Amino acid sequence: MRKAVVIGAAGQIGRPVVDALARDGWAVTAVSRGGGRDADWDEGVRTARLDRADGDALAALVGDGCELLVDVVAYDAGHARQLTSLADRIGSAVVISSVSVYEDGAGRGFDTQGEPDGFPVYPVPVPETQPTVAPGEATYSSRKAALEAELLAAGDRFPVTVLRAAAVHGPYSPLPRELYFVKRNLDGRKRRVLAYRGESRFHPSSTRTIAELVRLAAHRPGSRVLNACDAEAPTAAEIGAAVDAVMGAETRTVCLDGPPEGSVGRTPWSVPLPVVFDMSAARRELGYRPVVSYADSLPETVEWLAARVRGRDWREAFPLLARAYPDLFDYAAEDAWYTA
Repeated sequence: MRKAVVIGAAGQIGRPVVDALARDGWAVTAVSRGGGRDADWDEGVRTARLDRADGDALAALVGDGCELLVDVVAYDAGHARQLTSLADRIGSAVVISSVSVYEDGAGRGFDTQGEPDGFPVYPVPVPETQPTVAPGEATYSSRKAALEAELLAAGDRFPVTVLRAAAVHGPYSPLPRELYFVKRNLDGRKRRVLAYRGESRFHPSSTRTIAELVRLAAHRPGSRVLNACDAEAPTAAEIGAAVDAVMGAETRTVCLDGPPEGSVGRTPWSVPLPVVFDMSAARRELGYRPVVSYADSLPETVEWLAARVRGRDWREAFPLLARAYPDLFDYAAEDAWYTA
């Protein structure tokens, strides 16, 4: 059987990637810091422990070689060099990057969006030929750009498909944007406020979409960069309505014409301009076809989120989300706004 190694297998993206490859006939070694196993994986999936920073341990794990290596957690140029140093033992690789590497014609990107007039003005949709930030070590975006540059510089000796994911969604997310709607419904909130008329579009990437792209890239090795997003880019209001439909909730949405007023109207999708990505290259180069719609992917996400926060403080359940959006559930501010 063809051998595949998946690094970061226990995470949100890694779990469905392992499952997709195993179902496709690969002999998969699922690698993670804890070496755990997902209950949904095929019995033939092997597991292994690995500290991603340990290059010698990675080389030992690859051993005599594998036909495919998938790295879900590679973060910077150093990680890229670890992979390219094993080029003679790896048939091809798929590495997960981020759409945060893109910048607009004025040098604005994800790193500048908090600055005055710093939100990027991207074309709709954004193709892979859009300029990217300079590689570096200062920010998440620049480190991902450095990762990509190092990998692609290896050229023909190391066929690697770089997948740029957007707003990743699905079970096991450390930053579940859907929680904004799910928790409000669980808490019995009958009204919600959305900035920018509820029309914000921040392209989602289902973990199942990413897993399918990994599977297809494994069959067509090459050096390329592809966007890894869903077929649809629903608005914030449409996402809220889809979550309501799954949960059987009836909610009234109140919209602000402009930006959030403090915490009121602010959501993880609240962007003043559309952030939407072109998937035509994946269709052309890999033969990609959508495997799940956003709405159809929601039930398992909603079920997982509801179970995760039941009886717990949401900040404890999702510390990364709490750091990014500390006032996500400021109900007192919302109630005061309604009565003002």
